[in-house]
Amino acid sequence: MCSKGTVFEKPFNADYEDICKVASFIESRIVACYLRMKKPNPALLHSYRSIQLNPIHFQNHLRQAMAYRLLGNPCEAARGAMIADYIYWLSGGNNRHMSKLIKLYWQGLLEAANTMEKNFSVVFTPWFEKPSSNTIEKVEEAFRKLHPAFTDYIFTDPRGGHFLPKTTDWSRPSSTQSYFLTLGFRRRQDGDFLHKLFHKRCPLFTEQRSPFTTPSYRDLEMMYEMQGKKILPVLDFIKCTKLSVGFSTGSGLIERLQYASVLGQLNRFREHTHVLQHTLAELAIAPYLQDISPSDTELLLALMADTMDTLEGKRSDQERVWNAMQKPALGTKGEKEEERATARDEAHPAADGV
Repeated sequence: MCSKGTVFEKPFNADYEDICKVASFIESRIVACYLRMKKPNPALLHSYRSIQLNPIHFQNHLRQAMAYRLLGNPCEAARGAMIADYIYWLSGGNNRHMSKLIKLYWQGLLEAANTMEKNFSVVFTPWFEKPSSNTIEKVEEAFRKLHPAFTDYIFTDPRGGHFLPKTTDWSRPSSTQSYFLTLGFRRRQDGDFLHKLFHKRCPLFTEQRSPFTTPSYRDLEMMYEMQGKKILPVLDFIKCTKLSVGFSTGSGLIERLQYASVLGQLNRFREHTHVLQHTLAELAIAPYLQDISPSDTELLLALMADTMDTLEGKRSDQERVWNAMQKPALGTKGEKEEERATARDEAHPAADGV
């Protein structure tokens, strides 16, 4: 009925966005039912679909946060609550009591995520701009004194732009306090991959013995352990206080898509579908959370198209964008940019038509 526009009494010329909103509403009702039945796994899958169809309805993100909370994942739940609060303001919500309740939920989830972490500790430092090297050195020195048990490896997010619920007022962006984040790890091997992600052009953190050849089953199992239990949980924690994460290496989006590829090769099809649906929902909301350059717009469209193709089982014999981005490019800066564009076009030649 939705596809034919009957619900709008316009069977031949119903607006596409209206149809998406109705379909999203149906998905969100299914989410609510599953949450009341205490079945968070199917609730989460339908929450992804509701966000894909209507990313600017704050309750879709709030229900997703509830599903993640029931599944024991406070990091993703905290990010969902943060986005819900921002989208509520962005879509014209002006009930400060409602916003306060969402922020309290976000705060509680953030504290739960921090409490659950045993391998690292965190410090947020107020700062309106990207931190300088001198500032980072001072903060990390202070971190060593505050958390001496978590100093085997210390990482400060070089991009800054983190937000905390107690000091955030989305309606007044000029007065919204921004922070940068410092993580300290008990063991160096739990966090040293972050340096590779943010400071190397082509980070090889998967521990695959021959990185650009077809991985063996043993390699795939190692990558599954590395990405699913070490890399993604840390990146999820970094994202639960940050709206704009971009689409490059270190954003969590590319790493999640690479993780999905590993799950597919290991025949973990249910997890594979969940990860792809999750990433597609993140890609759908991304333009509303950050300013996107023309080049990033092309990459976003290509990533969405490839993710949809993967979910539908199409073009399995061709390379995906997230794998092409891992290839090292040599030469001058101009040649590197040209090779990146070529790799993107080869991976998905029809991206412009999405």
